Amino acid sequence: MSKAARIDLEAVEAAIRAAVLSAGADICTELLKATGKGRRSAQVICGCGQVMRSTGIERKVLTTVLGAVPFDRSRFECPQCGASRYPGDEELDISGTTRSPGVRRMTARAGSRQPFKEAREDLRVYAGIEVSPKDVERVAERIGETIAAWQRTENEALLAAAIPRSNEKTIPVLYVEMDGTGVPMVASAVEGRKGKQPDGSAKTREVKLGCVFTQTFTDAEGFPVRDPDSSSFVGAIETADSFSSRIEAEAVRRGLYEAEKVVVLGDGAVWIRQLVEMHLPRAIQIVDLYHAREHLSDLCRVLFSSDEKKMIHHRIRWWHDLDQGMVEKIINEARMRLPADAETRKKAEAELNYFNENKERMRYAEFRKQGFFVGSGVVEAGCKHIIGSRLKQSGMEWTVRGANAIIALRCLIHSGRFEEFWESRAA
Repeated sequence: MSKAARIDLEAVEAAIRAAVLSAGADICTELLKATGKGRRSAQVICGCGQVMRSTGIERKVLTTVLGAVPFDRSRFECPQCGASRYPGDEELDISGTTRSPGVRRMTARAGSRQPFKEAREDLRVYAGIEVSPKDVERVAERIGETIAAWQRTENEALLAAAIPRSNEKTIPVLYVEMDGTGVPMVASAVEGRKGKQPDGSAKTREVKLGCVFTQTFTDAEGFPVRDPDSSSFVGAIETADSFSSRIEAEAVRRGLYEAEKVVVLGDGAVWIRQLVEMHLPRAIQIVDLYHAREHLSDLCRVLFSSDEKKMIHHRIRWWHDLDQGMVEKIINEARMRLPADAETRKKAEAELNYFNENKERMRYAEFRKQGFFVGSGVVEAGCKHIIGSRLKQSGMEWTVRGANAIIALRCLIHSGRFEEFWESRAA
């Protein structure tokens, strides 16, 4: 075949795609001609209660997945307060926006997954949708805020509902895991807050993340097996009290009252203990084994800082004791080795206090016999993947509003509930 006869397949694909989309946009334009204008069977009522009057037809150009589509619709104005309404916009779910529902869905998903500039480029390359990075940010955050409001309404209903009287337990084990991770913020969001910077200031705010999942079986060796696709996530930058209601509602939604056993896994933080005691009082509490091991390593570094061999020896031995749940043995042996130096002794006692306060949550041998998970790996992975990979990239700084909107959006997507939300929004 001669060089002149060769076909540039990519160019052909692009041309055909553009032609098909253009034809689709023309069809969409025709379909919309009968929507949003003409004589109405019912009066248009303003929010103030007055009957609104038609002021004629106005056009706006919609950005759709097919391309630009003009839409002519009737405008109504209130003679009393001057407010306006476009019933056609309301019918098509495009009030206050020129972007179609399909474009907004795509934009929100793209903006939830990657920086807004990269999302904008992917929308252009993959879908032929031309938007600016700021457009992506606005749409993603607006939908995230709508999701947050939708979930608040759902949570209030869940927590207000009466506890079922049925004793039927259909879920063998329901797990609730919680953790926190810092997100870089703009200066105004951390002003006056204490942090880990050398001058005592803060550059981050803590996102509290919760995960709920179920377990039905253990494997042949007795290790617990998480039910496939059973993990759901909730989170926000908020107080412990607000998060308490959020995670309790998610546990109720997932079957808290139908669970034979409820297990809470966390890092031993005081706020988690207090949350569980108030909102999930029948739960079995377990301190994540790997956090406990980290604290033991820190204790060994404090006690044996001048003798690395002793430090390694005691760490290995005490890790074994910890795996057996023999926390009192570790505490007693460590107390016999407390240093004389006041500052060092204070650090060691702080670590011992952590073990003393959490000893009943560290009976790992017993927990394993019951077939429970003893590590909070699911929520820790969530902190890295749901929060860290999107909100903690180099150079990023967030407002609380913006971060919480993206967190709500990402949690819902990773919980497999985005389509449920979208259906409810359009209903």
